[in-house]
Parts: sequence; structure tokens; C-alpha cells
Amino acid sequence: MKVAAIQMVSGTRIDDNLRDAHALLLQAAQAGAELAVLPEYFCVMGQRDTDKLALQELLGKGPIQDWLAATARELGLWIVGGTLPLSSEPRDEARVRNASLAFNPQGERVACYDKIHLFQFDDGTRIYDEAAVLARGSVPTLFELPSRDGHTWRIGMSVCYDLRFPELYRAYAAQGADVLLVPSAFTYVTGQAHWEVLLRARAIENLAGVIAAAQGARTRTGGAPGGTAWWWMRGGRCWACGPRGGGGGG
Repeated sequence: MKVAAIQMVSGTRIDDNLRDAHALLLQAAQAGAELAVLPEYFCVMGQRDTDKLALQELLGKGPIQDWLAATARELGLWIVGGTLPLSSEPRDEARVRNASLAFNPQGERVACYDKIHLFQFDDGTRIYDEAAVLARGSVPTLFELPSRDGHTWRIGMSVCYDLRFPELYRAYAAQGADVLLVPSAFTYVTGQAHWEVLLRARAIENLAGVIAAAQGARTRTGGAPGGTAWWWMRGGRCWACGPRGGGGGG
């Protein structure tokens, strides 16, 4: 099965981000990909963490989810929509879910995973605390993808900071996962230190492919994510790596 890990440089305008994502997904489909994975917050990178609250959608209803479904149908792709802000259940005006949604080529949602491990970081200069605006998920999620060659792949879902918690991926491996997804927007500091080595470790530990779609080296909001898109093979061999800083796929 051919896959695409989409790298983006998302900004504050949803329409611009979706236009860019469509162009990259079209390239992936034309290149023969069956599965394409978008990065965390592919639809918007806000100036402030609280910007997510105004953009939240109910699960199963909203323009970003409609776009994902329509694009999957149009291009005949399995699409994992990085993450987008979904309303908590029950609704919490102060927090949203950072949700990763998978759609099949018929445009049907087949899986929804809420990020479990929320990022906190304070080095005296930079402070991050996702729990201030995000509700923590609790349910590991897999879905099955029957590829064109007749093989059925078991796909384990995760997001960004989850990568630091190997027990999540060991649980997926124990359930027969062939592929692990890690859409991300790593910070520059932690990304430089840990992004590549952690991805490789998860591939080696679990004898699984790892698809890590990422935000590029600098977003339009002025932030500086530290990842590039990677596709690691079982056993830890790098199959493809995206360019640092711009849109693309591997």
C-alpha cells in the first residue's frame, strides 16, 4: 500500500489551509497513494491556544468534517484529518477535544481518536500547557483499512505528544497494529531533540510502520514546529522524509 505523510505550514485562515491541504492530497492521489495523513491542526494554527474554542465542531457536523468527507470521496482516498477541535461531550466552554478523524474513500467517518497525552513544557522561557484548553482523551483507537492488493491493515491512532508514551503503542501492537499514525506539531526545541529518535523507537519496538505527518519548521503564525513528515518502515528504517519548512509529503 502506498501512503502519504502530508507536511503543511498552516496559518490562521481555515479556507487557505484547506485549499493547501487539497492540493497536497490531490498530489498524493495522483501519485497512487491509498492513505494520506494530514498533520495536527492542519485546518488552523491559531495565534493563541484559545482560538480553538471558537472553531470547535460537534462530532459529525461542521464544515471541516464536511470537507474531509467530500475530499475523501472526490479523490478516492483514505484520509486521516490530522486533528481538529471538536466539542467536548458534554460541552465544556473552556476546553475542546483535539481529535483525529479517519475517513474512507466513500467519505464515511470510520474512526475518531481524541489525543490522550497533553503537552506541558516550561524551560523558563517558553511555557506550553495544552490542558488549559484541551480535554484529555481516554480511548485508544484502531481502524481497519482494506487496501487494493487485498491486505487488511490495522491502523493505530495517536497524536504528537502521545509519541512519548510507549505503552500506548505497545497496546496497539498487542492488538495486531501494522501501522501507527502520529500527526504532529512538535515544538522546535523538543522536535530538534526528540522527534526523529522517538518515531524510530516506536517503529522498532512494535515492528510496525510509523506515519508521522507534521507541521513544517515555521508556520504562518510565527510559531516554529520542529518536525518534518516521516514514514518509518517496520524495524526502524526510514522510507521517506519530507522537506523542512514547507508543504509536501513523503
